[in-house]
Amino acid sequence: MIPAAVNAIGLLAAVCTTVSFVPQLIRVWRLRSARDISLTMFLIFSLGTLLWLLYGIFIRALPVILANAVTLALSLAILALKMKYDRR
Repeated sequence: MIPAAVNAIGLLAAVCTTVSFVPQLIRVWRLRSARDISLTMFLIFSLGTLLWLLYGIFIRALPVILANAVTLALSLAILALKMKYDRR
């Protein structure tokens, strides 16, 4: 397969999986509640995303780097809101 096509597939997959977190972040923000979100799951997921980001950096794979950097930021934002709202 052509390398540009492979990168295009990777970028499209990255956009789909990364954008999927936006509705959850908006929901938590609007409801001011993250009670139904598993803290353990999001901690493990965030660690995994950080490791994928590091992997992408090591192999210099732009789709992996971009997707995981943005996904990690969204995941950490959800975690921060969970911590904030769960303290109430």
